[in-house]
Amino acid sequence: MTSPPAITEHDARPLRGRVVLITGGAQGIGRGIAQAVLGAGGSVLIGDLDVVAGRACLDEWRVGRRAAFGRLDVSREASVQRWIAAARRRFGRIDGLVNNAGIAEPHSGKLTDLALADWNRYLASNLTGAFLCSRHALPDLTLAHGGIVNIASTRALQSEPDTEAYAASKGGLLALTHAMAISAGPDVRVNAILPGWIATDGWRKPGARHAPQLSRLDHAQHPVGRVGTPEDIGALVVYLLGASSGFITGQHFVVDGGMSVKMQYV
Repeated sequence: MTSPPAITEHDARPLRGRVVLITGGAQGIGRGIAQAVLGAGGSVLIGDLDVVAGRACLDEWRVGRRAAFGRLDVSREASVQRWIAAARRRFGRIDGLVNNAGIAEPHSGKLTDLALADWNRYLASNLTGAFLCSRHALPDLTLAHGGIVNIASTRALQSEPDTEAYAASKGGLLALTHAMAISAGPDVRVNAILPGWIATDGWRKPGARHAPQLSRLDHAQHPVGRVGTPEDIGALVVYLLGASSGFITGQHFVVDGGMSVKMQYV
């Protein structure tokens, strides 16, 4: 007779012993992701252009060898290669990659005034950077049966005026996600997160850090009753990189407090 399925205990530290690389990891959503990984028992290498912010993370976390920082320009392949090599030397393995770095300002001006150089800058930072980091980390991730999480945006699905370059780069990131999931599977799972309004003011480097200036209306317009936080994104990253999400790949997850399913009639 077939025995009944057993009750499985929840793992409070699902990333114990795993190494996760996070681009743009020194401030904002990236820092929130890094702290979530550390809280889940993992180790992190954060990459960022802002050296002051990166060093501040290590000073404030005080987790010893479980965290490291390396300056990273995701739009330059040589910088990406050095960063990945530093992860191998420091930790000896790579179990997860979070492609979070990119230009955060969505408004690039009217399309008729948008210079080709500015268009290319958005794509290089927000899309090509994810390609380069994934390409160079993939051999290690394959050996570890690891995962990739791309941080896109709800603007990949909906838009305001004058945001073509940002929207195109984030939309491209969704397509890259499902394409890589098919190519890299079954050894590596690839998913994307689409954050909505995330308040990051308190997650900046010490000199720029302050409490968010949010009104009652800012919170109330969200169906969940509040603006998002970096912890909201970090929690989902931990799940997507952990064993509990082993049947999920090629998907994108909207984390916006319900705004994208709310009727917007005025």
